[in-house]
Amino acid sequence: MRLEAFLGNRIFSLSPDKVSTLVMRITMLSIALSVAVMLVSVAVVIGFKQQITDKVLGFVAPMQISPLDRNESLQQSPFVLDDTLSQFILSVDGVVHIQAVAEKAGIIKTEDQIQGIVVKGVDTAFDWSYFAAALKKGSLPDLSDKNISNDVLISLKLSTTLNLQPGDDLRVWFIDDKDRPRGRKFVVSGIYETGLVEFDERYILADINHIRRLNGWKDNQTASLEVFFDTHTHPDDVFDIIYFGLPIHLTATTATTLYPHIFDWLNLQDMNVLIIILLMTLVSGITIISMLLMMVIERTSMIGMLKALGASRNQIRNLFLFYSFRLLLYGLLAGNLLGLGFVIFQSKTGFLSLPAESYYIDQVPVEIGLWPIVLINFGVTFIWFLMLLIPSLIIDRIKPARAIRFS
Repeated sequence: MRLEAFLGNRIFSLSPDKVSTLVMRITMLSIALSVAVMLVSVAVVIGFKQQITDKVLGFVAPMQISPLDRNESLQQSPFVLDDTLSQFILSVDGVVHIQAVAEKAGIIKTEDQIQGIVVKGVDTAFDWSYFAAALKKGSLPDLSDKNISNDVLISLKLSTTLNLQPGDDLRVWFIDDKDRPRGRKFVVSGIYETGLVEFDERYILADINHIRRLNGWKDNQTASLEVFFDTHTHPDDVFDIIYFGLPIHLTATTATTLYPHIFDWLNLQDMNVLIIILLMTLVSGITIISMLLMMVIERTSMIGMLKALGASRNQIRNLFLFYSFRLLLYGLLAGNLLGLGFVIFQSKTGFLSLPAESYYIDQVPVEIGLWPIVLINFGVTFIWFLMLLIPSLIIDRIKPARAIRFS
């Protein structure tokens, strides 16, 4: 056994009759709480950003291809979706699925309610997995029939506002391509809830052929093409390939460009967690300094005696380093157990709830990987190592003769 470890095991203890004992226990508690708070903060931000991003991208797709002359209104311009365009987009590495969609504004009229909505027209190639997970009642629209389907999927918010249930008839009024009012009778097949209020209160999903007929389009025309990627591909990575490979009358737009307010808001969460980590690091760092200074002051006579017996500066510093490192390990272990325990408990039970109107989700999301855990623990250890430099300077200034005289 090394000299530092041998002396540390016999000199330092958490005996209640020592002044430094309370400081050491507070230090361990401070480290544990700091690590736990940092782990929980990072887990909440990662989980929050991931869930909101998945919700938005599931509804609007990571990338959309539309006519270049598209304006900001819901009166969309069509383009022909041919095999050449489809094959080009699907040939891009990372693209896994494309689907044609079109939107048209309308008004739902019931006996006692009038509600403005947007009908999102979809075809048989539409991927329903996102809405299948968000389905609350009824079933998804059946578009397998060759005839135009009258099934529509509405949100829970619209269902509550208009008092509609699966199986109910739904009358929607539109303005056709000749600026004439046209009515369409639909049947509510199911009710969904994504938690994205600005989408839920506006959109219903129906057969795209209704929009084609109302706008006077051909069967191979659509207003937009939604592009989905695999989990390892970010739209920005292949944006230039798709954008510059499109015909001159088409353009590509990512979801972050279409809805910048949502993604900018998510990016602001990174600043919040950074501030929390800095504060927790500052608190734990000050506590570590206090603990080490208290240990040095309490053991001043011992330091003088060891110096008089020939102990080197590094040996004395390593003596305090050995014991404080043990305290650090206890604090890190307790902090990781506390923080990760909360993350696991919240992910399993969801006992902390959120107002969906403000946060798009109804419970606090948590998600954390291995690297954030490693970086947080490494960062705390690094700060602890830097804090040791201050007590080391004090140890160097202790004179053996004076320390032994006043012991």
